[in-house]
Amino acid sequence: QVQLVESGGGSVQAGGSLRLSCAASGYTHRPYCMAWFRQAPGKEREGVGSIDGDGRTNYADSVKGRFTISLDSAKNILSLSMNSLKPEDTAMYYCAAGGTAIFRICGIRVHNLAYWGQGTQVIVSS
Repeated sequence: QVQLVESGGGSVQAGGSLRLSCAASGYTHRPYCMAWFRQAPGKEREGVGSIDGDGRTNYADSVKGRFTISLDSAKNILSLSMNSLKPEDTAMYYCAAGGTAIFRICGIRVHNLAYWGQGTQVIVSS
């Protein structure tokens, strides 16, 4: 059974940095698409960044230049480095994975991924 376990969330002041990690396990073939989503109270879930099996990345406009998504294939760890954090980045952050190399579908608008973690909270204070 595929499991995704996030870590690294916390509280930080505006302008600070955090690095989120997502440890993935339980699959025979790594899902083609791995991504980070977030959901703030009272708001819809939004895609933050994704990385596909060909190494291509996709970011939300609101985080471009500040967030970096990466995948350690050997350790099966998906990371999200977040710099210059803003109060509007406050949300629960979720790791998600899914898809196959047959269809090569991936991106921050692809919400129907098969596997999701429990989330890690990020709070940015002004």
